[in-house]
Amino acid sequence: MSEYPIAIGKPMQFHLNRRSFLATSSVIATAAITPAFAATKGDLKAKARRVVERSMVINGNMLPGFSDPVDDPKFVADVRATGITGIKLSVGGGKASFSDTVGHIGHINKAISEHSHVYMLVRKIDDLMVAKRTGKVGIFYAFEDTGMLEGKVERINYFRDLGVRSMQLSYNGVSPFASGVMSPRPSQGLTDVGRLAVVTMNATGVIIDVSHSDDKSTQAIIDESSKPVMISHGGCAGVNPHPRNKSDIILKTVADQGGVFGLYELAYLTPGLGQQTLADYMRHLTHALKVCGEDHVGIGSDAFMLQFDTSPESMKSWNRSIKERKETGIAAPGEGPPPFVEGLNVPRRAYLIAEELLKHGYSEVTVEKVLGGNFLRVFKETWG
Repeated sequence: MSEYPIAIGKPMQFHLNRRSFLATSSVIATAAITPAFAATKGDLKAKARRVVERSMVINGNMLPGFSDPVDDPKFVADVRATGITGIKLSVGGGKASFSDTVGHIGHINKAISEHSHVYMLVRKIDDLMVAKRTGKVGIFYAFEDTGMLEGKVERINYFRDLGVRSMQLSYNGVSPFASGVMSPRPSQGLTDVGRLAVVTMNATGVIIDVSHSDDKSTQAIIDESSKPVMISHGGCAGVNPHPRNKSDIILKTVADQGGVFGLYELAYLTPGLGQQTLADYMRHLTHALKVCGEDHVGIGSDAFMLQFDTSPESMKSWNRSIKERKETGIAAPGEGPPPFVEGLNVPRRAYLIAEELLKHGYSEVTVEKVLGGNFLRVFKETWG
């Protein structure tokens, strides 16, 4: 998904019409692992806090909040309470044009600059280190769709220079480069221009994201790529079969290539249209750890960094955006519930996930890797 607009205004008030935000310019280890111990005693909260505070906490897909006034005490406190070092922010939106995407990047650059006391733009690995040292949240840009490239591989270099460090070769449908999870069958897979795009992204330091790619395209991308790829935000089909969830075969293939899988908080974690629970979330996270190994799993929430506003007005906007996605044919089955897990819809999400992992018996080293160490390793290997 990840086409939610970013609200500039009072903290945690979000406008959720994802199709119109650009047009209106209104938004600125491969083996299975077993838990090493059962954490039944001690202060898990204190231990989780210590782990988060020393970790590079990197979320593979997330939307930051912006505030007016920028120094609103609650907003500042909420951002600092996240414990996050860096996030990947999808820009451009679905079917965005070249010019719209350039404009959107400009809007976000401006918002980050205005909120420089809590945010900073990330263009290289050293910037993530600065973010950790200064207590700011680093933001780096990504594409989920390919409309802004308009089939032109040379634009990968152009947008890379604007700070886009991650790109997908297809969204849910078919692109000039590859096929997404909702593409007609049989899949076209990775095209000739798609192969050229893979080579270009490897050479220019842009990580390839296969979150929305179908199995045929994903396998071809991995075969073509000389560097690790990532699933920045996905779920496990071994827990809940769904087109947006990845099979154990794909998860293992990404891990074997050295990549990383980030777990999202979307409705596809469970069948039906109920809101996802923390128990649902942990079933996927522990499954991914067993399939991929502790060196290849991370967190890619695909949710709001601070909090999803569940007020009636906000839910009305959210439901309208889902209706529009279905009408335009870009929605995946089961869309409806908002993007959050009950128990994680707070700024302190990273602390709560750390605590749950410790509670399930995973070591502090494993928790550090899941919180962001694995994403950091892959970025080091791909950004150059």
